Amino acid sequence: MQYTFRLNRFLLMFLCWIAACNYPENPVSVQPLIPVIDSLPFQAIAENFEEEAIEVDSTTIKKIEKYFIRKHKYNSFNGAVLFAEKGNIVYKNAFGFGDIRKKKNPLTTQTPFQIASVTKPITSTAILMLYEQGVLHLKDTIQKFIPDFPYKKITIENLLTQKSGLPEYLYFSDNYWPDRKTTMTNDDVLCMMQTHKPDRYYIPNYRYNYVNSNFAVLASIIEITSGLSYQDFMTTYIFEPSGMHHSFVHKKDETELADTLPHGHDDRRRRIPDSYFNGVVGDKGIFTSVEDLFLFDQSLYNQNLLCDTTQQLAYKAMHKRMWKTDNYGLGWRINERPNGNKVIYHSGWWKGYRSYFIRMPYAEKTVIVLTNSTRGGFLSNTVLRKLIDS
Repeated sequence: MQYTFRLNRFLLMFLCWIAACNYPENPVSVQPLIPVIDSLPFQAIAENFEEEAIEVDSTTIKKIEKYFIRKHKYNSFNGAVLFAEKGNIVYKNAFGFGDIRKKKNPLTTQTPFQIASVTKPITSTAILMLYEQGVLHLKDTIQKFIPDFPYKKITIENLLTQKSGLPEYLYFSDNYWPDRKTTMTNDDVLCMMQTHKPDRYYIPNYRYNYVNSNFAVLASIIEITSGLSYQDFMTTYIFEPSGMHHSFVHKKDETELADTLPHGHDDRRRRIPDSYFNGVVGDKGIFTSVEDLFLFDQSLYNQNLLCDTTQQLAYKAMHKRMWKTDNYGLGWRINERPNGNKVIYHSGWWKGYRSYFIRMPYAEKTVIVLTNSTRGGFLSNTVLRKLIDS
């Protein structure tokens, strides 16, 4: 069996080579559309974020605290939380440990967690920053940046809105990536698509179908158009300008996770090892804290990253066949209430981590919850929102 795995791995790499799709740095050999994006008009938030006093009904604070204390008491919550209103932190706290069984590394509100699919809105923000600069357009097809990409007529907008019809790499790689001791990367995902052409689910722009492949491809497009790695782009143009000093992109075999970081835990509170899928980024891969996600939230409100017009485009429900209360925009989930108010949010799950990032622009309220345990990790977006927006 080991011999077969090694042989299959060799055949895959050989096929990638003869198909000219082994991507040493960029998926295709093209010149970046811009050499360096140092002309982008971003203004950094103050390095030391200072909280301002805000009058909040004490019953709201007590309600939030009671909810999480009770869940933690009954072993149903291990993580960090932050609630904010009008740019001010209403409540923040951390419960439990980075290593739950050993009760090591107490969590704080500055502890970075793997935020799983909450990475997607941040990837979307990077793409829309390039869009604002005219580096790319939402109607551009993937072939403009990756000429040999095998699925035609898929636009950047299709990727952002989950309407590409692409196959899910987390599934098709079971057939084409047998060596699970070898870390998979975004280039490998592109290579498997080009070499094997797994059946897609739908034709482009037909219907909503949530697949992680969309945002893995978007991460590759960020690298090609900017001339920077996904990690460097995020650090230079999102993390640093926003003052997110506890945030980074993790790529297995390239970045080392400190043992003091919170590990993902399963239902029995056992640590989940770093996955071979963790070399793929864009759909996941960002580690950040509740305080840093709040700074990202404020960068959006303050238009330090994207102008308001672009943000409204991102927050527009893009699927006519879906309910207004459960829709998808450009990398964001959309819940439009009957009165027209929109809840803009995204949640995530990956290998023992769960994340909730809920924004209510109509009241400038934000809810951020990050956990590192599957046990008790399923929280209701509605309940979390109502803790501060009842």
